[in-house]
Amino acid sequence: MAEDEDALREMVVQVLRIQGYTVLEAASGREALEVWERADRPVDLLLTDMVMPGGIMGSELAECLVRQSPQLKVIYTSGYSPGMAGRDDSLLNGHNFLPKPYSIGKLAQFVRDCLDRTVKKN
Repeated sequence: MAEDEDALREMVVQVLRIQGYTVLEAASGREALEVWERADRPVDLLLTDMVMPGGIMGSELAECLVRQSPQLKVIYTSGYSPGMAGRDDSLLNGHNFLPKPYSIGKLAQFVRDCLDRTVKKN
């Protein structure tokens, strides 16, 4: 979970842990890369804010981590539309963008659906 808003990050981490997930957290893209390097187990899903301080946006973070781990699933979140946040709407395909604000139930269902979705191979 990469999110620069402390209160939101803490709430999301708590909700996901209650749902039974192991959650790694970071307040910026740069910190997320450090957490990734220290992780002692494979990571299945990246939930990242699209707009973060520190020079690494959520889309850049995701691209870097997917290059290292192609099976990584990604959920982008933002209070902005994907286009306004520097991401082409068509690249998101409507499947992995969770607009803010979102409810706890919507978050939990979105994460579950993303993890359950299989990647289609061409």
